[in-house]
Amino acid sequence: MATHFGKEGVVTAGGTGIGELTGYTLETTADVVEDTQLSDAGKTFVAGRTSFSGTLEMSYDETDYPQQTLTAGTTISFILAPEGNASGDETFTGSGIVTGMSVNVTLDGITTRSVTFQGTGTLTRGTA
Repeated sequence: MATHFGKEGVVTAGGTGIGELTGYTLETTADVVEDTQLSDAGKTFVAGRTSFSGTLEMSYDETDYPQQTLTAGTTISFILAPEGNASGDETFTGSGIVTGMSVNVTLDGITTRSVTFQGTGTLTRGTA
């Protein structure tokens, strides 16, 4: 079983790598629809539509163009590569709408940016 360090992860938005990335999450979900018949002893379900969303975490960099494009309401095309982007590494590709962007400033810490997105359409699992 392979394990990977988080430092291997790469995210591109609009074809360009996001600088100062410190982490990200990707969540996929599927609706379930009940299809129980009157004569069934137990409930049964079938898989419905799928959806995905996520969060990108980064150190704030006002000179990084991809960071500057991640504003609320913007549609982005992205590739999330948890293993890195070498040939054969797994990737998740899709489009999403930026639902929120926050800048976080603390007295004794690094200024960060956090971006949330809601996927639209299908998330494609592939390789680099």
